Amino acid sequence: MNLFLKRILIILSLVALALLCYSVFVENIFAPRLSPKDTAKIELNDLKLEVKYNRPSKRDREIFGALVPFNKVWRTGANEATTFECNQDLKIEGLFLPKGKYTLWTVPRDSSWTVMFNTQQYDWGVNEKMEPMWDPNYDYINLEVPVQDLDKTVEKFTIAFDNTTGELELTMAWDQTKIAIPITSY
Repeated sequence: MNLFLKRILIILSLVALALLCYSVFVENIFAPRLSPKDTAKIELNDLKLEVKYNRPSKRDREIFGALVPFNKVWRTGANEATTFECNQDLKIEGLFLPKGKYTLWTVPRDSSWTVMFNTQQYDWGVNEKMEPMWDPNYDYINLEVPVQDLDKTVEKFTIAFDNTTGELELTMAWDQTKIAIPITSY
């Protein structure tokens, strides 16, 4: 191999090593995410529901009305847009929702939340200005649900399906706030 190719290989190796060191020590690429990904799933007979979202933590912060402002659209989690997928047509608070994949958006308020099931798929939850990427023209369902105050603090934002009473609900809880969205098969 000639001297020129050896020098190029050495330079490329040094550049690769520098990029790796930068990624590990500066960007900390191997550190766990502050808002880890999670999935909530439920299967009841032939019905399959799934929510994919990211779980921010409270970390001694004031959440609703501060970190998550009241009366503004929230991406309902952190990082990527939260998605809701169903394999059957549903009734949500009496409103028809066809089977498919949706993004979930919310507008938290002190006593109620607006929940939007949006047909548009978004790669990320917010743009570079930290504004929600939500487009209201793609909302399929827009509904209002009451807030339930909790006695116990929920440290990590949690989405779950609750069927303990035989009536299926999609729940969201964080800090000392919980909402429940009734779901039935069509």
